[in-house]
Amino acid sequence: MAKRIFNLANNLTLTRIVIAPILIIILLNSTSKTSCLIAAVIFALAGCTDWLDGYIARKQNLVTSLGKFLDPLADKILVSITLIMLLSLNRVPAWIVAIIIAREVAVTGLRIAVAHEGIPIESSRLAKYKTVFQLIAIVGLLIHYTYFNISFHLVGMIVLWIAMFITIWSGLIYFIKFFEKTFTS
Repeated sequence: MAKRIFNLANNLTLTRIVIAPILIIILLNSTSKTSCLIAAVIFALAGCTDWLDGYIARKQNLVTSLGKFLDPLADKILVSITLIMLLSLNRVPAWIVAIIIAREVAVTGLRIAVAHEGIPIESSRLAKYKTVFQLIAIVGLLIHYTYFNISFHLVGMIVLWIAMFITIWSGLIYFIKFFEKTFTS
């Protein structure tokens, strides 16, 4: 039985892509604690769909080539757009955003290029941790303000530094795997 391209798992993935411009609109008007909190909740819910779509795809045997392509792309779109908006709000340093987005573009480009050569490079566990740390950092940076004596901006920045190092490390591993498969085949 052929799998439908637009199944529940892929639709959840597409939701992350659709949410990105909604976050732009909210963050363009982010002048209050409430709007920042709303943006953080929407982003967190979108981040949860990353886990949920994969779970549903595996559990209901709905894994598709489109889903394998769209899932990491949706993550990259959501994270990159939100980081750029946080940059415009002066909540993150430009160089950290540049490093994270450059890694995402480089790894995506590598995966697309090697797919044409028939060399699979699967997502690593470290890349999954990278995504989780990025999502947690961004939620803290979106909340931005202090609640319950916790500076969410500070927490977000600390986690963003961790995410940046994991991002670099996991990116290097993708390229190492590529060179190992290319020169040992």
